[in-house]
Amino acid sequence: MATARIPEADAPGDPFDARTAATVVLDRHGAVLAWNDAARSAYGFSAEEVVERSVQDILFDSESTWPGPLIAAEPPGPLTKAYSLRHRDGGTVRTALHASPLESPDAGLVWLVTLVPEARLKHWVTDQAMLHGLFTQSPIILTVYGPDGRVSWVNAALDAQMGTPEEWVGKHVRDMLPGGEVLSPAHPDSLENVVEQVLLTGKPLFDVHFRSPLRGDPTHQRVWSCSYFRLEDSEGRALGVCESAFDITERYETHRRLALLSRASTIGLSLNVEQTADDLAALVVPEFSDSARVEVAECVLAADQPSAALTEFPRALRTVAERAADSAAVLPSYTPASTGSWMRLTLPLRAGAALLGQVTFLRSASRDPFDEADHALAAELVSHTAVCIDNAHRYAREHKTALTLQRTLLPPALPAPTGVEVAHHYAPASGPKGVGGDWYDVIPLSGARVGLVVGDVVGHGVNAAATMGRLRTTVSALAALDLDPGELLARLDDLVAQARTGIHPAQPAADEDPATGARCLYAVYDPASGRCSLASAGHLPPVVARPDGTSEPLAMAVGPPLGLGGLPFEVTELDLPEGSVLALFTDGLVQQGDGDPMAGVTDVCQVLRQPKLSLPRACEQIASRTAPTGPARDDAALLLVRVHTLAERAMASWAVPADPAEVAGARGQVSRQLTRWGLDDVAFVVELVVSELVTNAIRYGGAPVRLRLLWDQGHTLICEVSDGGHTSPHLRRAGLFDEGGRGLFLVAQFTGRWGTRYTADGKTIWAEVPLAAPAFDVAASMFE
Repeated sequence: MATARIPEADAPGDPFDARTAATVVLDRHGAVLAWNDAARSAYGFSAEEVVERSVQDILFDSESTWPGPLIAAEPPGPLTKAYSLRHRDGGTVRTALHASPLESPDAGLVWLVTLVPEARLKHWVTDQAMLHGLFTQSPIILTVYGPDGRVSWVNAALDAQMGTPEEWVGKHVRDMLPGGEVLSPAHPDSLENVVEQVLLTGKPLFDVHFRSPLRGDPTHQRVWSCSYFRLEDSEGRALGVCESAFDITERYETHRRLALLSRASTIGLSLNVEQTADDLAALVVPEFSDSARVEVAECVLAADQPSAALTEFPRALRTVAERAADSAAVLPSYTPASTGSWMRLTLPLRAGAALLGQVTFLRSASRDPFDEADHALAAELVSHTAVCIDNAHRYAREHKTALTLQRTLLPPALPAPTGVEVAHHYAPASGPKGVGGDWYDVIPLSGARVGLVVGDVVGHGVNAAATMGRLRTTVSALAALDLDPGELLARLDDLVAQARTGIHPAQPAADEDPATGARCLYAVYDPASGRCSLASAGHLPPVVARPDGTSEPLAMAVGPPLGLGGLPFEVTELDLPEGSVLALFTDGLVQQGDGDPMAGVTDVCQVLRQPKLSLPRACEQIASRTAPTGPARDDAALLLVRVHTLAERAMASWAVPADPAEVAGARGQVSRQLTRWGLDDVAFVVELVVSELVTNAIRYGGAPVRLRLLWDQGHTLICEVSDGGHTSPHLRRAGLFDEGGRGLFLVAQFTGRWGTRYTADGKTIWAEVPLAAPAFDVAASMFE
């Protein structure tokens, strides 16, 4: 007998198959009648060497006996036993012997003996046990799909989980699980397409997640992890695809919940109540629920009261966020708790003891109802959201307070002095930093002069706004003393330094004053001369735009920020032509992020170069060009000032000899000038003021004495008397029998304001006389 030998490692099927196994035919006494090539390959003996010889002598040693002669004459049944058989080279081969009795017409009883290596037999037996276990005991569902994609074979696990195998054979998966879907995005969108891909390419696929409700349990979604490989015959032809599926529902849901919790860190980054609520809704829909609604108390949105005061469930709720997987998932109302095919879960938004609102989740009938694990997950997400909403509420409340304080401290409307036109722009910071401490101001001064201020406090929030108010008030008070810009900043710097270190150095230093490090620019413009004086405490220089179309940052000395001390504040003076524009601004306007502020300064210069551009329009263009692309990180303040000079005919001045007899002459010159201006109605008051001021200058001051009248836009008439003395007169109440001391008292009673300012050559005493309304129209023509 001669058959092809199949190598042991590759031999499939039954190891006792006579076509492939080592096979020997023996008579009833054990003599070899036939010996195939597989036996020769296994034991080294050729057929010629063993035929008609006793198998006992060839393969068995003295301790092992061929069992055939020991069996009774009647043909017994087949028997299997393991032996250590002799090899021709002297070694042994551990062999499982399977003997089957046969009746031969010629030889009578013969034995068909199959010799199988014991290891291969054990391997085959294990394979058979494994296959039997996979079919009958394995919890893994095994399915074989034919070339047409239909089910051709399933194991018993499918019966336990999805129904009897007879229902599945010959069907597509979509026929048995119409609600199923493939969850893994990297794989085809249906199991039919997955099977087709594996069948065509031969490449296996692993861990394909598939979700579907079962036919017998349509209210619960199950998830399986499926793997696929192609089945082939011995020649490599595709027979079908084998699928193994393992139920991972619990693991999948746990992983999904953990993934949701890990993404909860994205909630509340904006410090905005509405956005925070929408963050939660966007996170849970559709992964956790088909719809979500977030309702928040009206008082939380209005930021009217602290959240700690919300100890009872709020009655007035507003929906601030609502999301749905599709339009059908949005119900008109979430009541009652279970409506038809919908399931609802409602949880309070609670931050500590504060009740801020509520969150409602909805699921449709096609999904699992909310269980305890879902409730715990929802509670964790809602609790985190409540804390974020509380933080946003606190921030909004503080921001609102700071903004209200800042708006209160900033000028509600800027004055309109004679010598300037003014436009302004202010944009507070947004985002977590909150309102800053930028400010600007226009301060009318004596002699029709104007004080211009812009400043910036370090930091943000209520402290910055309050500090800004302190500095603005202090600057206004110091400006009333008619100090030059350098001296005003020096005094302001001293006040800030004293607040930082204490007036007495021996005292321990207090906490750092928020005003320390603040920056300020102060300028004084005189429309009578067209001259502007400026000084800076760490602040950016202004941009000067002249009528000839040129604009550039002013080259000026910049001193240290306030409170640092040690250096003087130098004053820069320049003459401004009629119609020139000064742009004063804080760094928040021109500095984007951490970039170079000169880029923003260049934008300001380019806008101001445009001819005949109105100041409000220039403000809009500058704010638009320098606006940040995202939330503003700092306040932005801009003050545009177009300067004008007083007309020559609106001013009159005279040198007065230092002789009391010249007072009458000064009154006469003033009276004639008022007649030329058409202001005879105020002649009596003006002559009285001039008489008193000139008399005091001659008597108590020093030469030279000079008298000046300024007609300020029809609102006031300004009388100024300058002398070379440095002693300021003081208002006092004269006694009943005193002969003097009533002059300044009368001046104060008949004028709107009066005061003294010091110059390099002496002092100037000034008084403002209000004008009657009929003179306004005449006065306006003086400035055309």
